[in-house]
Amino acid sequence: MEFAFDATTERLRQELLAFMETDVLPAEPIFAQQVAELGNPWAWSTVPIMVKLQHEARQRGLWNLFLPGKEGAGLTNVQYAPLAEITGRAAHFAPAVLNCAAPDTGNMEVLARFGTAEQKERWLRPLLNGSIRSAFAMTEPAVASSDATNIETRIARDGDEYVINGRKWWSTGAMNPQAEIFIVMGKTDPTAERHRQQSMILVPRDTFGVTVLRGMEVFGYDNHDHGGHAEIDFTDVRVPAANLIAGEGDGFAIAQARLGPGRIHHCMRTIGVGERAIEAMCARADERVAFGKRLSEQGVIRGWIAESRVRLEQLRLLTLKAAWLMDTVGNRAAHTEIQAIKIAAPKTVEWILDKAIQVHGGGGLSQDHFLAEAFAGVRTLRFADGPDEVHLNALARTELKRQRARREV
Repeated sequence: MEFAFDATTERLRQELLAFMETDVLPAEPIFAQQVAELGNPWAWSTVPIMVKLQHEARQRGLWNLFLPGKEGAGLTNVQYAPLAEITGRAAHFAPAVLNCAAPDTGNMEVLARFGTAEQKERWLRPLLNGSIRSAFAMTEPAVASSDATNIETRIARDGDEYVINGRKWWSTGAMNPQAEIFIVMGKTDPTAERHRQQSMILVPRDTFGVTVLRGMEVFGYDNHDHGGHAEIDFTDVRVPAANLIAGEGDGFAIAQARLGPGRIHHCMRTIGVGERAIEAMCARADERVAFGKRLSEQGVIRGWIAESRVRLEQLRLLTLKAAWLMDTVGNRAAHTEIQAIKIAAPKTVEWILDKAIQVHGGGGLSQDHFLAEAFAGVRTLRFADGPDEVHLNALARTELKRQRARREV
């Protein structure tokens, strides 16, 4: 069993660590200031420091690292995972510097895998270049979207066009005016088998009938510095039939294919958040004195620090195992481990952030530290790509089936 990184991964890790240390992390306050000074704060991707850093990332060969194959950097999941962790130290900022930010990553993967030559030329190429952004519109306010088969948005064929009607929300990135294309999931045939009713279609932002209604807030944060989350109305929206991705009825399968790599990305970035939280907790504990002793000398605080390290190491190993299985036996065979990390990652890092906030006292709740906003972001992941309960239920079902089969042998 080999735990060391291969030569390519180690080289990229060192280059990315250096870039983060010398350029990206010092630019965080500059980015925040420039976004605040924008006439439209949602247009974060146009601020000078972002443009500058993206140019530098390209020059260093740290661009589109998430995407395998000829369109991207050609890395495996195991190779990309530790790089995603590093960017997680500035999760609202660093991934976009490398053009590795959601939802664009998932949308690019969909287009690379399922898009036609025309769709790739029109939308994938500018996304890979970082000249436009995108959004993914699946969740709906009127139904329990934890079950994606519940979606009610209608995609109806009318000659050479499809007509789209429905309401979406939590469409990440759609508040950014640079998000020129939305991938929309809806039902093309409500009478078909349950998992063959849905399809995905490309809808340009400026299409008549598309109305971005508002930005959604997460615990009071509008997330404008990475594109926000939008509620969008689609009323009699007409797009060419050629905008359909793959075929009618393929939407659910495409969504599942999109989520596998995305969960690895989310989980590894979340581990990066956890590492930064442990660093902040240790630094604060060494600085502060209470009841005549440094916090780092208090038994309770030491217990939190030790437990944080143990939990994060367990999570990293589980996530890397899931990435390895995806590379060696495929996403389908790695389904159990992918579900496991989706459950474990946000809960683990949420616990670490909670303890880091506690060590920081009132400051941990404030805008003076990254912890409160990070907590809101990590808590969100317990819903994103499916709530905990759905994954727990599916994982238990798989385990029960496996154990029954073992007993019957």
